[in-house]
Amino acid sequence: MAIQRIASKWEKTVILRQNELIHPYIPDTRKYSVEHLGDMLNTYGVVFIKPDCGTYGIGVMSAELWRDELDSSANPNYKLRHGIHTEMFPTLEELHAAITPHIGKRLYLIQTGIRTLTFRRSKFDIRALVQKTPHKNWETTGFIGRLAAPQKIITNYRSGGTIMTIENLFAPHLTPKQFTSVYKEMKILGVRVAAQLARRFPNLKEIGLDLAIDEQLHIWILEVNTLPALFPFKHLHNKSIYKKIRRYAVHYGRLKSLK
Repeated sequence: MAIQRIASKWEKTVILRQNELIHPYIPDTRKYSVEHLGDMLNTYGVVFIKPDCGTYGIGVMSAELWRDELDSSANPNYKLRHGIHTEMFPTLEELHAAITPHIGKRLYLIQTGIRTLTFRRSKFDIRALVQKTPHKNWETTGFIGRLAAPQKIITNYRSGGTIMTIENLFAPHLTPKQFTSVYKEMKILGVRVAAQLARRFPNLKEIGLDLAIDEQLHIWILEVNTLPALFPFKHLHNKSIYKKIRRYAVHYGRLKSLK
């Protein structure tokens, strides 16, 4: 039986919100509209705008309510970033007009911008891999860190991001005790997310869970990928982790991706 994949970010968000143990980890996420754009920018200051169906960070933009710190009486401007490009607009309507051609007729989502921890002034996130084991239960089998390239708003390695260990990325921010606590929480969260999605999609066998950690050490779910790349975990120093990942993947039938 084929491994189940779920393309829609919105569909996955709706399913995860139904679980009260997962809901606190989900940033405010809404379908794109100019009304939601204005409301969320006024509330959060920064938002990410992403296609409902898409991979590798393609099409992701960020918008920010920008104020001149030297002139508090000046009206706020709106900053739009896509790729390495930045544009400024004096009104929400002009910002929306600039975003619209990028969206076209596709469904886009708006998500709260998380003020994440940084490493050497670049933002990073965490990819957790969660797999169905040969014993038919879920296990969070590995973590990798992804550091954004300079001037980039996304961390994906296909967009110039760098793969790093989470130990190195967290070292400037977390004590050993804090690291152990966050690590355990991420492992538990991975299993809960996979199990919740599997209630609706019983043929799900693996997920890639993209997580961000804010300055208060709160964990946020940025996205769930049901066709996660496995080869980045080869870069981990502990080679037994990738061996387990491969063994589980072979068992549930993902063979071609592992040659």
